[in-house]
Amino acid sequence: MTRRSVLCVVGARPNFMKMAPALRALESHPEISATLVHTGQHYDAGMSDDIIRQLGAREPDYRLEVGSATHAIQTARVMERLDPLIERLHPDIVLVSGDVNSTLAAALVAAKRHVPVAHIEAGLRSFDRRMPEEINRVLVDQISDILYTTEKSAESNLLREGIDRGKIAFVGNLMIDSLFDALPRAVPAMQQIERHFGRAVADEAASGYALLTLHRPSNVDGGEILAGILGAIARIAMDCPVIFPVHPRTRARMDALGLKPERVHCMPPVGYHEFVGLMREAKLVLTDSGGVQEETTALGVRCLTLRENTERPITVEEGSNQVVGCDPADIVRAAGLALATPEPGRIPQGWDGRAATRLAEHLVGWLAAS
Repeated sequence: MTRRSVLCVVGARPNFMKMAPALRALESHPEISATLVHTGQHYDAGMSDDIIRQLGAREPDYRLEVGSATHAIQTARVMERLDPLIERLHPDIVLVSGDVNSTLAAALVAAKRHVPVAHIEAGLRSFDRRMPEEINRVLVDQISDILYTTEKSAESNLLREGIDRGKIAFVGNLMIDSLFDALPRAVPAMQQIERHFGRAVADEAASGYALLTLHRPSNVDGGEILAGILGAIARIAMDCPVIFPVHPRTRARMDALGLKPERVHCMPPVGYHEFVGLMREAKLVLTDSGGVQEETTALGVRCLTLRENTERPITVEEGSNQVVGCDPADIVRAAGLALATPEPGRIPQGWDGRAATRLAEHLVGWLAAS
């Protein structure tokens, strides 16, 4: 039996969460040989190695160690280091996920080498070209041969952009596969809060707390916007304890600007099992993360998105998410209403923990027919 080779490329924490279940599902097919490449776009232990361990993913076969840099330099480094590897390995297809620079770089290298590309989480659109991720999404989809979608609106977006319907396959949301797999190992929230902040804070949080994540450049790089958001969070914290695992990028900006939001309980980044525990038990989540919008929808936890748009509209239409923007008054008002009137929403179709199985079955069939 001739085995078909799949080169799986990841670079950032969200990529691992989608690729880990896909990799396991592919490896259950004896006719598939899967190779895992980690570009090193996320290189911090908490953002990289810890998530690999907690997801139960295998160690990458290759590490490109590209590190942090501007968008142009980071993309170029991935292309420069991945190109000779693809030339040497001759994969039958390159599998990428999400919308980070590593995703675009890997897709470009493969396409120029005439190697087919499959894109996990294709077709999501914020319709905001100021977001670097939006540029990455659009370009990757244009050069992909298989486009795996997580929600039905993604197919409409792709068809509008001229993508052949035959290239599109709805499989569901692989991030939810990882989430459901992690739930039995989630670290209880009160245990974490007491360890970081003491018994008094844990006792207060036991009656309900809000969880905050903040990392997007549009929110954290500008001092005025970041100060406004944190000021709003401090006002929310007057009525409800706020737990804030601070992203390294956000911490650096807060320190540089001297921002220390009152009554907000800041802590270092946490591992995946720890974060799932904090998210699952929260009364409200405030975030600018796309993945967290999806996870809270799957968990039925109210979520306020601190952005002007979302590329995941199903989390608003069916899920528990609300896009509130970055205006401090709007954030405070929306938080007050959300805390007073819980509305869990519905879990979308295909967010059932079996998306990776559907993807692997489709990809194996596609390779057999190619």
